[in-house]
Amino acid sequence: MDRIFEAGGELRALMRALDWSANPLGPPETWPQSLRTAVGMILPANHMMFVAWGPELTLLYNDAYRSVLGKKHPQALGRPFAEVWAEVWSDIRLFVEGALRGESVWRDDMPCVIERGDYPEQCWFSFSYSPLRDDEGNIAGIFCAAVETTARVLAERRLIAERERQTLLFAQVPGFVAILRQPEHRFEYVNEAFIRVAGNRDFIGRTLREAFPELEGTGMIEALDRTYASGEAYVAHGVPMALIKAPGTEPVPLRLTLTCQPIPGEEGLTTGIFLQGHDVTLEHQTLEQLTQLNATLEDKVAERTRELTMTAAALRQAQKMEAIGRLTGGVAHDFNNLLTPIMGTLDTLNSRGVGNELEQRLVEAALRSAERAKTLVQRLLAFARQQPLQAVAVDLAQLITSMGELIGSTVGRNIAVAMEVDAELPLVNADANQLELAILNLGVNARDAMPAGGTLTIRAFRESAGKGHAAGVEPGDYVCLAVADTGVGMDETTRARAAEPFFTTKAIGNGTGLGLSMVEGLCAQLGGGLHITSEPGRGTTVQMWLPVSLTAAAAQAGDGDGAPAAQRQLRVMLVDDEVDVRFLISQILDYLGYAVLEANSGEHALQLLHDGQVPDLLITDYLLPGMSGVDLVHAVRARRPGFPVLVISGYTGAEGIAADLPQLTKPFRSKDLADKLTSLLRDAGLHQDA
Repeated sequence: MDRIFEAGGELRALMRALDWSANPLGPPETWPQSLRTAVGMILPANHMMFVAWGPELTLLYNDAYRSVLGKKHPQALGRPFAEVWAEVWSDIRLFVEGALRGESVWRDDMPCVIERGDYPEQCWFSFSYSPLRDDEGNIAGIFCAAVETTARVLAERRLIAERERQTLLFAQVPGFVAILRQPEHRFEYVNEAFIRVAGNRDFIGRTLREAFPELEGTGMIEALDRTYASGEAYVAHGVPMALIKAPGTEPVPLRLTLTCQPIPGEEGLTTGIFLQGHDVTLEHQTLEQLTQLNATLEDKVAERTRELTMTAAALRQAQKMEAIGRLTGGVAHDFNNLLTPIMGTLDTLNSRGVGNELEQRLVEAALRSAERAKTLVQRLLAFARQQPLQAVAVDLAQLITSMGELIGSTVGRNIAVAMEVDAELPLVNADANQLELAILNLGVNARDAMPAGGTLTIRAFRESAGKGHAAGVEPGDYVCLAVADTGVGMDETTRARAAEPFFTTKAIGNGTGLGLSMVEGLCAQLGGGLHITSEPGRGTTVQMWLPVSLTAAAAQAGDGDGAPAAQRQLRVMLVDDEVDVRFLISQILDYLGYAVLEANSGEHALQLLHDGQVPDLLITDYLLPGMSGVDLVHAVRARRPGFPVLVISGYTGAEGIAADLPQLTKPFRSKDLADKLTSLLRDAGLHQDA
């Protein structure tokens, strides 16, 4: 290098070639060694170099640097560096000053705006600044080597933009996406859907084996190896996998559909794998359920058909029972009207001692048969749920206790009777007479089920019923009256039919088949229910569920024993459309000392009242042609509030009889009518003359 400068001619020729008309640094032979060395380096260099020397940092540069100067070149050589690059001097000043302090400064990808052509350009350069010293060792300038990096920077920016575009695109792709590179299948990219399926495992930079150790032995990694080696795509549908989505958790079974497409590089060699897929776990489960459903569809159809057949049979049975109930109610009403004069006549003859001893015995036998017929009709009405009830607050504990001797004598000495009644038993809403009849019916059934003797247990306890109760009652508070025996019991078929009307397992002539149906009808009419449990050889338990009364028990009136105390003769208006019934009741009233005013309809009775007839008491049949007995009572009480009335019927009909109206059930005996009248007159404050 020193020999080059010593020649001097080549350097001067170079200066002329650079069109340096005036050399501000003086003859090259006078330059310090460091400056001559630096200029000797920049002259033959193919990349950009320049020297800034002296107090003003006079600029010397090579041909490669001219491309950066552009239009500045003719005036740049030999001028101060700060003037040439005045527009960027504030950006590069720190680097220049650092070099002048003796520091070596390096900067990558510095942005600059230069004018190479007609318009300014955005460019980037990497450069280094180094200090230059004179012969005395003082820093007298700087030496700069620069490389334009515009193409690389722009390429990197395009690559980043392309990756961002791909990321946005992959984020919108249906299903999950991943890019694997190199034979180790190292993750380069995963989208959010991939993380949702596989869990967040910090995928980027990790290999497939590192990220998914649970895939070892499943064949999945080997399939990707073959794709990478062969360059052929791998497609799989519904692949079963068990992935651990979070550390310390159990693997989650999944079904995935996968497409693994090789990514070609230079010369067609595979550089990676583009993996795309869908989580089809739910679809696979649905398909399995559908397949299973189809496989069992025939059985389900057959089962549903059986259920519908059973439901239809139950509906037909219910309709049949409803029809029987309506028929029974109508027949029982007519039968009551027939029994009333029969029983009343026999009772009158018996009470008056008519006839000789044989004739009186015949009357008593006929009267007993009439009583049995009356009981049968009551059972029919109870089954039809059309019996007239006087539902009041009843002390069930007292009722059961008072029936102890009667039940014992009814079932016989070979059957032990046990009673278990809660001490704090609440009152129940019931008809005491009908309830006594129901308990006796159950006692007789229990006796017949224990021909060799046994134990009859009557229990009463309070219990709340919820939804779906076995007795079919509404949720609420009830008293359960249970009658249990230790007899022969019933199988399931017999138990299911036990409460059907006219169904009986007793010998012909030993039972009507209406006992349990009457009890069931009574419970239903009172707002309760019936439940039967039984097992062959282990006895039967019948439970009557009766609603707890919401009112206190009414004060019990004293029993009458015939005609009321005599003060004056009272007048009774008797209304009945049946001639025989009206005649019989009139005779009983006459025998009891009442004056009787008869009417054959409600309209007839009202006409008599309008004509001035003033009775003390009204007795009317319920079912009358035209105006009913209840309508008649309302019409009379509209004129005379609180007027004493008595409704006689064995059938309530559709409207029913209000609970506050005194009633007497057909057929009845003379004493029944006398007792009822005594109670009514006592409540009304009336007395009758002898």
